[in-house]
Amino acid sequence: MLSCKQFMTELNAYLDEETSPEERNRLERHINECPNCWVVVDTTKKTLRVYKGVEPQTVPAEVSERLMAALRRKMAERRGRC
Repeated sequence: MLSCKQFMTELNAYLDEETSPEERNRLERHINECPNCWVVVDTTKKTLRVYKGVEPQTVPAEVSERLMAALRRKMAERRGRC
């Protein structure tokens, strides 16, 4: 039987419909047997539908600068712990 970890490595190809019919059947059997993976697939499909219908938005420079500063601080904190 396919493990959840193995399923997750194939998720993108499954969602992009890039798998062979045999592989797709194997992945769908796992989805039907695993409630956790079913939720991941269902939620991801719904999220993709929402984002495909949205036009890209420009992030204001002020927001981008604050975000980048916060990310740099967070990365520095993590480097300090290692």
